[in-house]
Amino acid sequence: MAEMADEPVRDRIIRLAFDGDKARFDRFVNMLRRAIPDGTQVILRGSAVTGYRWADNQPFDADGPGTSDLDVTFLGADMLDLWETFYIPKMHTTPLSEDYPEACPPLNNLRSKLCRLAGRPVNLQASIGLVQFARDVLFDQPYFTLIDKSDKDERETSAA
Repeated sequence: MAEMADEPVRDRIIRLAFDGDKARFDRFVNMLRRAIPDGTQVILRGSAVTGYRWADNQPFDADGPGTSDLDVTFLGADMLDLWETFYIPKMHTTPLSEDYPEACPPLNNLRSKLCRLAGRPVNLQASIGLVQFARDVLFDQPYFTLIDKSDKDERETSAA
């Protein structure tokens, strides 16, 4: 399935994860944009993208408003350097989440702000492109690009 980049997917993410509030979604993305080094891609995966949980096919927020989390992945070697714990050393991190608050201490403050803004748990993870490729091709895990690694010009415009 790979990248889901069309406008209906973006609209679904805004509707499901941000209560239809495009401005809140834009603030979320801009907060991420300000926190990453140049050349980092940021993707969103999981039920906010597809509309349902992979494990049991339940709809997003099936357990009540704000109960589904947002799974944000940073793709870039610079981000990997921030993490303390890995699933695959220097290639794929454990998620900075409620379950692993020690995974990436430098991003704890960012994660807290993102959770407050989204009104739900936000998990942050970092990977290299090879791991992302394997997830797409071998496991058919869809994702949505929040920030492309070539968004430098947009980043500078948004910050102004």
